[in-house]
Amino acid sequence: MITKIAVSSGKGGTGKTFIATNIAIIMAKKGRKVRYLDCDVEAPNGHLFLKPQIDEEEDVMILSPVGVDEEKCINCGDCAEACHYNAIAVIKEKVLFFRELCHACGACQVVCPTDAVIEGERKIGVLRLGKSGLINFHYALLETAEGGMSPRLVKKVKSYIGEGINILDSSPGTSCPVVETVKDVDLCVLVTDPTPFSINDLKLAVAMSREVGQEPVVIVNRAEYGNDNLKEYLSSEKLEIVGEIPDDRQIAEVYSRGDIVVEKLPQYKELFEKIAHKIMEASKEKRFVRKKKREEIDKVKKKIGKPKQYETPAQKNLKNLW
Repeated sequence: MITKIAVSSGKGGTGKTFIATNIAIIMAKKGRKVRYLDCDVEAPNGHLFLKPQIDEEEDVMILSPVGVDEEKCINCGDCAEACHYNAIAVIKEKVLFFRELCHACGACQVVCPTDAVIEGERKIGVLRLGKSGLINFHYALLETAEGGMSPRLVKKVKSYIGEGINILDSSPGTSCPVVETVKDVDLCVLVTDPTPFSINDLKLAVAMSREVGQEPVVIVNRAEYGNDNLKEYLSSEKLEIVGEIPDDRQIAEVYSRGDIVVEKLPQYKELFEKIAHKIMEASKEKRFVRKKKREEIDKVKKKIGKPKQYETPAQKNLKNLW
């Protein structure tokens, strides 16, 4: 049986990797077959705690536009109009290609009437496979200046999902790599803490999770409540808390050394065992997704539109230079 559990958060620093690594250790020690997939491809750090022995490494390559054949190009501008990322600009009779902005979506090739777009191989990152004790470990590291390729690399990491419990350590936030990580999992676990910033970003993460069909559960880290703001929000959204981790200096010291809390602080082993059990039970349930009203989402979407070519003053000045 394949079980997929994504551990995510609305912002960085809430303890997402702390939770994911300790849960992985607990489940492995219970005799479960565990696979840890670090999907935070821009800044993977699960390996700093689980310390896997890396056995394989491979470059991740994709086919991507690399330029335009000037002999075939008729400067129609269709490619620039089709590109949602402004990776192509047609200025008078010259085509400018900005590789760092290209998301390799293929739209320019589809609309080009003369097949002038040149395609080539492009390295977007490196994938590493290994083992940490009984845990199968997989992570990838994105190439510099390849931010737009994060979802592609996440998808490559997810291709190693297999039999047993798969723990997907997501990047923080609500952007495309996070969406790619949490969609199609059996359970999305959101890690937060009682600070105002975390509560604000938790709301965004909950909305994102529900939009991709996930009704998340919540773990509260550093659970020292100065007020009832977090509890009131969770109650109003009917979000289940599957665990609360105390705000303990000892935990912070162990984590800062790159160690596993359930191994160094045995008093927390039972707590994490209970959290792991609740997570597994929740992953088996058919969870009702409480989405926001469609009208509210549409209002936000109307404010977001694709900017036209040369819309900014800088782009207009560039156009005039030619």
